[in-house]
Amino acid sequence: MTARIAPVLSAPVRSAPVRVAMWSGPRNISTAMMRSFGSRSDCAVSDEPFYGAFLQTSGEEHPMAAQTIASMDCDWQSIARRLRGPVPAGKKVWYQKHMPHHMVGPVSIKQFPDHRHAFLIRAPERVVASYAAKNELRTPASLGFGQMRAYFEAEAQRIGTPPPVIDTDEVLRNPASVLAQLCAALGIEWESGMLAWEKGPHPQDGVWGAHWYDKVNASQGFAPPQEALPLLVGDHRDVARQCRADYEALKRYAIRA
Repeated sequence: MTARIAPVLSAPVRSAPVRVAMWSGPRNISTAMMRSFGSRSDCAVSDEPFYGAFLQTSGEEHPMAAQTIASMDCDWQSIARRLRGPVPAGKKVWYQKHMPHHMVGPVSIKQFPDHRHAFLIRAPERVVASYAAKNELRTPASLGFGQMRAYFEAEAQRIGTPPPVIDTDEVLRNPASVLAQLCAALGIEWESGMLAWEKGPHPQDGVWGAHWYDKVNASQGFAPPQEALPLLVGDHRDVARQCRADYEALKRYAIRA
């Protein structure tokens, strides 16, 4: 009599979560991009997790700086460990919105080798005009173009190919096309739900959103494209000119609509 062997039931294999680090300068539709990814059914989002640490370390006088520092973990290594740790709510994708000019402490892009890095850029003239309306603009470093280029080049060298770059003008020209290509480059599925979101503040927003996020809070999707660049004068024009070379270097790799 042949013994019956019970089948071995193996648990389904769960693929590792995808952690996306999106590096962006300020006033660069970065919050709209966070809204877009937050509209995915499978995605958790984090809003500038190093902002409090940056403010505490640098002493920069930003609007709502004290409230921001009080509301956040400001320990660089603790934040980095969390961003490498379990994904909130067990989601398959974790979109982390980062600003390269915030990285003034001991942590950099090098501490996240398992993340999939992408870079969001915008014409410096548009960035300067938008930033100056919200905060005093003192130096080009406040806009992060140079640091963004350095991070892009470091990541390209590490992985042996240019990481994805998206330009705000191209996103606004055809959000579906650019986001679908970005998702493919990141190795995740495109979802059409990324084109719309609920109006108003979102629970994942940092406390600083009360000062910075009025336009995106009034939106339910990406804005129409802007054509003409704003005309700048004086120091603002000089800052934009100093950022232009870094912007152009990154724009060469931008996904086209």
